[in-house]
Amino acid sequence: MTDIKRVIDLILQELTAAGAVAPAHCTCHGLLFDCCPSQIGGVLAAGASRLGLHAAGGGAGAVAALIDHTLLKPDATAADIERLCAEASEFSFATVCINPTWVALAARLLRTTQVGVCSVVGFPLGATTPDVKQYETRRVIFDGAREVDMVINVGALKSADYRLVTADIEGVTAACRSAGVVSKVIIEASLLTDAEKVTASTLTKAAGADFVKTSTGFGPGGATVADVALMRRVVGEDIGVKAAGGVRDLEQLQAMVAAGASRVGASAGVRIVKESRGELPDGMKSAGY
Repeated sequence: MTDIKRVIDLILQELTAAGAVAPAHCTCHGLLFDCCPSQIGGVLAAGASRLGLHAAGGGAGAVAALIDHTLLKPDATAADIERLCAEASEFSFATVCINPTWVALAARLLRTTQVGVCSVVGFPLGATTPDVKQYETRRVIFDGAREVDMVINVGALKSADYRLVTADIEGVTAACRSAGVVSKVIIEASLLTDAEKVTASTLTKAAGADFVKTSTGFGPGGATVADVALMRRVVGEDIGVKAAGGVRDLEQLQAMVAAGASRVGASAGVRIVKESRGELPDGMKSAGY
């Protein structure tokens, strides 16, 4: 178990570094000044080499490798999952991201491919108990998941119960680590203040997760460039940052990668890869397909 005093000290250090103890907000967006989209040109410029490697100069294959091809709708059918897996295999996405009930099916369908199976835990609210999340993690791993995206206990975080949040995350990351499985922690950034985003990202890193992730896609908002930039600044280069929720075209994906995202969750993955190949007619681009 992570020493809670050490974690709190880390949080205070990160809050101070981010200016969240005595916040200076921009007038245009009400965000911390360093996270304002109008002020992070330097962050975007610094990410240009990452963008060129992964999302532009690397070609369509590099774009596909950034994407968790996602279908988490509650009414998804077996036929929908089969189609998702077929698309993932065709376009060589990093993973398919699906609800636990479909993991065994997806693992069977993708067994002979390089596409991984990612599932979600405590999804989408994160409001169940740590032991339940740990069991759910072990079960999806048993069924064939190679990556697990968990949702933190947002209410506990906002209550400043860092001991509970740490136990919540560590129960999942420990189960993943013991099985050699990638762990991602969804902080649901649209529900958090900037200070809480810093705290959640710090706890995620301290608990040994492989990624911190912006959103479930079921909250009041999805990934933003400002949130990705802030999360990347907090966790450094040690762990991944996944942008998810509302990334629907190549331009949005490129912006997220430039801000620091190393993985993107998207239900529009096929469209994004086709756009990177120049296969979408101009009319479809402007229409948002």
